[in-house]
Amino acid sequence: MSLLNPVRPAPRRQPLHPLRTETLRGFPPLAGAAVLLTMTVVLAGSADRWQGGWAETRGVLHDALLILLPLAAAAGCRQGGRDRRRRTEELWATAVRSPLAGFLVSALPLALWVAAGYLVAAAGALLATWPYARGDGPRLALLPADVVALVAAAVAGQVVGRLTAWRLAPPLLATAGYAVLGVSASVREGAGRFLNPALPVSVHEVPVGWQPVATAGWTAGLAAAAVLAYAARRRYVALLPLTAAVVAGGLLVGAGDGLWRPDPVAHRQVCDTSTTPQVCVNARYGELLPQVTEALSGVTGRLRGVRNLPVRFEDRAGEPRADEAELPMLTPFGRSVVRGRLTDPEQYAWEAVAALQRRADCDTLDPRVGLADDAVENLLAPSPARAHFDALDARGDAEHRAALRARTAARARLAAMGEDERRTWLSAYFATAGSCDAKGVPAL
Repeated sequence: MSLLNPVRPAPRRQPLHPLRTETLRGFPPLAGAAVLLTMTVVLAGSADRWQGGWAETRGVLHDALLILLPLAAAAGCRQGGRDRRRRTEELWATAVRSPLAGFLVSALPLALWVAAGYLVAAAGALLATWPYARGDGPRLALLPADVVALVAAAVAGQVVGRLTAWRLAPPLLATAGYAVLGVSASVREGAGRFLNPALPVSVHEVPVGWQPVATAGWTAGLAAAAVLAYAARRRYVALLPLTAAVVAGGLLVGAGDGLWRPDPVAHRQVCDTSTTPQVCVNARYGELLPQVTEALSGVTGRLRGVRNLPVRFEDRAGEPRADEAELPMLTPFGRSVVRGRLTDPEQYAWEAVAALQRRADCDTLDPRVGLADDAVENLLAPSPARAHFDALDARGDAEHRAALRARTAARARLAAMGEDERRTWLSAYFATAGSCDAKGVPAL
């Protein structure tokens, strides 16, 4: 060995922080992957019903808590029993670390991974909705409170796991949590349901400004109180978060249905005034208006100049006004609309004609009214199933064949009228719309 080139000792490696080790290894990453996989299955299985509407996307992300909260609690419970399974409880009891610090080193990585799995899935859902959304913007008000609820469930589950040695505790905790949340969500009465962080959300409502904060305070306060009561040196400090949780819960229960207010966008209409009747859709998906107008163009084009029509097709909750007709249902998504597109314009136009005729509540109809309704429907927007039912009648008995001949003749007479004569006839016909009586219905 040369004195000019002494051998230098190898640098000492700094030991990894326990929190980093817990975060990168073991069960927490698997729990996060389980949450992500569960959300992927939920989202993929219902994509037709939410992809294309921001409120629908918010709803599916929030409603998934009914499954994810019990899953997070069960994961926390399993993590909490880890030291008992490894028989290292006595070893950790001799460590310099305080019980609370030891608990947090084990609980925080799991909670962070659960939250990360949910946030990744939520980001994917929002990105999947973006190309197909046809109205308002993303609804993110509930997302922070939902993440806090998941973290609280994972942490509280870990407390349960440390208190019980039963190996079946995690699945039983998940089952009990799912049952409690599900029953609470299904009950229509009772103020206690507003404490449920997985309470379903209507697409036509938005939370008041403080509701997500109160919900987060309620769930986080309960979890923090449980942790401090279990692991803090001075357990009475658990009264502080418990008091905060009680105050937040009191606000939620006291407000009741006032936690939500009507969505101003959902009660506003976007209209095309160039047609008769005018075509108005809900502003929440106002960019569908050109598609709806195109689907109804055959109807509105043939009604040009006809009197006694409603002023507009409207798309609001509740019954239409006297001078309006209800637009065929665009929501819930998955039937008439999928990923921002009308699925069957012909069916949609036929339903619009039925809304103009307004005889759906009639138990029985005079044959003359039935012939007139069928002829008008055939002129404006024939049913996509018309040919099928006509073929059935053609193969039926004498009564069915006679009814088919009568319908065919009435359709032909209305189609053969001149434009002025047809407008006059249609004006008299629509003057009787909504009436179950044959009086005043023009004959064919």
